Amino acid sequence: MIRAIALDDEPLALRVLTHFCQQTPFVDLRQTFTRTDEAHHFLIKEGADLLFLDINMPFMIGTDFYRTIQAETGTAPMVIFTTAYAEYAVEGFTLNAVDYLLKPFTFERFTQAVTKANEYAIWQQRTQPNVPSQPADEYLFVRADYTVYKVALADIVLIEGLDDYLKIHLASEPRPIVARMTMKALLDKLPDSQFIRVHRSFIVPFSRIEGIRNKTIRLAGRDIPVGASYEAALMSRFRP
Repeated sequence: MIRAIALDDEPLALRVLTHFCQQTPFVDLRQTFTRTDEAHHFLIKEGADLLFLDINMPFMIGTDFYRTIQAETGTAPMVIFTTAYAEYAVEGFTLNAVDYLLKPFTFERFTQAVTKANEYAIWQQRTQPNVPSQPADEYLFVRADYTVYKVALADIVLIEGLDDYLKIHLASEPRPIVARMTMKALLDKLPDSQFIRVHRSFIVPFSRIEGIRNKTIRLAGRDIPVGASYEAALMSRFRP
């Protein structure tokens, strides 16, 4: 069950969200707020898993409110932005929003958004370090472009790092998934029996390696360099 709250300066918008949440069995809307200070107090004291957050509000816009919560707590609940203004979508993306609902939205569109949040919450629970280890999943969830993608591990050809973004190249798709995530964060969620980091910019699946020569991996028709600091760990995996 996802514990949620909603913040919007329009009471009608809060009534719509309340009605939709009541029809969604995995969302528990704990409370709604029209004032940022009251929502702030609740989040600091009680916490929540998901925040439905309007952007264009008086005194403090929603994106600034979310940044404040992140700064004060070191983390923040998942957020689904709800607004009548499409121009805020890019800023919402930079804050790793689960989704962006443009008012007025339908129950079907709402369901798509909260389903993404639910799948992402399940993924986080499975990958928490204090959870007893389970057999490696055959897939992982990756959040990108306001979508939570279910990615089969066997479908991953190559993972390429670009600063704070990743390109996940898949055998089944012509275009990679581009996610705002660090290499280390993703590597921690991958089974080390199947994947290894071979360069500061590359993670590769063992099953896709075609050969290694002169500090270069041949993989899916590409030559991937092996970083000097990763070479020993890589070659140790091939010793008898």
